[in-house]
Amino acid sequence: MSTDGAATRHRPREQWTGQTGFILSAIGSAVGLGNIWRFPGVAYDNGGGAFLVPYLVALLTAGIPILLLDYAVGHRFRGSAPAAFRRLWRRLEALGWFQVMISFVIAVYYAAVVAWALSFFVYSFDLRWGDDPAGFFTGTYLQLADVGGADSWVTLDFVPAVLVPLVLVWVVTLVVLGAGVAKGVERANVVFIPLLVVAFSILVVRSLTLDGAADGLNALFTPNWSALGDPNVWIAAYAQIFFSLSVAFGIMITYSSYRRRRSNLTSPGLVVAFANSSFEILAGIGVFAALGFLAHQQGIGVGELEGLTGPILSFVTFPAIVSQMPAGPLFGALFFGSLVIAGFTSLLSILQVVSAAFQEKFGIDRRQASLRVGVVAAVVSVLGFSTTTGLIALDTIDNWANNVGIVASAVLTCVLVVWVRREAPALRYHLNTVSTVQVGRWWYAAVGVVVPAVLGYMLISRIVTLAVDGYEGYASWYLGVFGWGTIVFLVVGAAVLTATRWRVDPDRYDAWPPFPPGPAGGSAGSKNSEVSR
Repeated sequence: MSTDGAATRHRPREQWTGQTGFILSAIGSAVGLGNIWRFPGVAYDNGGGAFLVPYLVALLTAGIPILLLDYAVGHRFRGSAPAAFRRLWRRLEALGWFQVMISFVIAVYYAAVVAWALSFFVYSFDLRWGDDPAGFFTGTYLQLADVGGADSWVTLDFVPAVLVPLVLVWVVTLVVLGAGVAKGVERANVVFIPLLVVAFSILVVRSLTLDGAADGLNALFTPNWSALGDPNVWIAAYAQIFFSLSVAFGIMITYSSYRRRRSNLTSPGLVVAFANSSFEILAGIGVFAALGFLAHQQGIGVGELEGLTGPILSFVTFPAIVSQMPAGPLFGALFFGSLVIAGFTSLLSILQVVSAAFQEKFGIDRRQASLRVGVVAAVVSVLGFSTTTGLIALDTIDNWANNVGIVASAVLTCVLVVWVRREAPALRYHLNTVSTVQVGRWWYAAVGVVVPAVLGYMLISRIVTLAVDGYEGYASWYLGVFGWGTIVFLVVGAAVLTATRWRVDPDRYDAWPPFPPGPAGGSAGSKNSEVSR
């Protein structure tokens, strides 16, 4: 049998050059904006040091198990999310396209945030935000519309300061994607991930030397043990893990499909998971040390500061810190440069999910897929997020895509693969056959019981909250169109793409190694026999 499985009519599948390239690329996907601007604030708001308990539990019981599930599906069935799920079970193709649609939606707004970071990287050198970072970000830079007041909720009033870097981000992204997995995505990550670690480490060391840094660290790590009794704290931990680890929306399925047949999966998975979490904790130290300095300068407690998470932390609070510290321009360049790198490597992985799926479904090469998918995504991104209402749209769509879309995808994957199709034994056998670190039977409990139960509760509670309380005080009709409408778009898009005819037969494929093992196992195992017909 060849390294790409049984003979198919597909062109030879691209591959990573080796394990190091795969690990760095997977880390590049996992380490993104959420590590830097989301984790520190989420931890602070949900028990401080005590938050590390549910965070670690979420990592071990959900993050790593789902990561290994994605690896097993992608590597065993060697395809994009739709192709891999279809080869596992024909009826699961729609789930793969649902994940592709999630990636498409996330990519179009994620690029906008990378563009913001690129702008502020340039602004760092002359501290262009002046003495009013908040007014500069929402007023001068974003030119944010007065929605609900004098201005419309939806406009096509473009903001040049956002439009220009956004177009640049898309051009560079498409060039890298068009170069392919090894020559494009892998090379970018091999350069940028070490650079990110070095730049952010310098930033953290500098933060720790600032006056008031200890106060910031005390605020972050002092545990509030009573918070562990709040279900919302646990929901926040699982949500952070899922957004950060890049699981359940096709990325790791796609990335693992580019590994050679006999490639270790579990050890790299653990490296990626713990590297991601280590960077989050590093980001928390750097961010809160800097926040302690800002509070010290203003003569207030860290808890009295505003904007401790999300875009406000990055584009309002941090500029204020930079303006007041020695060598502020250098500090600002390091911070926003890190945001650009982390965001760009994650954007590459998100778009690779979409590109790979369209390559396989429509029989086109990577350059065609990158151009066609990228141009559509770029146009949507520019029209939606370089306008005066772009921030509101981004905030709304991000909330629904992540907290409803990705969580629903994870629940469906576990229920359908583990309980309906009963494929967990074959996937565990696959992981153990090719890997050095063996996966025990605990994995069945994690992906079959813990993840569906915890995330199912999380999904239902979030849907009820959004339906009853709305979101951020935004107009109900707006949430219906851009919030719930996002979910409708995901479902309809998945249905349409599933119904579209494959240009190259995806079912001419034999899973390797055979399961159950031995002569009775057949070429693809009794449960996968339909894919080899």
